[in-house]
Amino acid sequence: MALYKYSTYLTPSANDAFDTLHEPGTRAPDAGIYRCHGCGHEIGIAHAHILPPQNHHQHGYGQGPIQWRLVVFAQHT
Repeated sequence: MALYKYSTYLTPSANDAFDTLHEPGTRAPDAGIYRCHGCGHEIGIAHAHILPPQNHHQHGYGQGPIQWRLVVFAQHT
């Protein structure tokens, strides 16, 4: 789970971007921290970079397919 020390740097959001599951090997639509929906593995990635491929890590039985969900959006202006 993503951790933080200073809550003043984070703002809650109900943006739909946090609800979308992304397939391995596709472009990250937003920069930030993505979490694997099945196992909880987290990665940091820049905007438009490629999310890790299917063979990046393995799932055990019952964890389902590897899918990435945005959990922390790195907003840049």
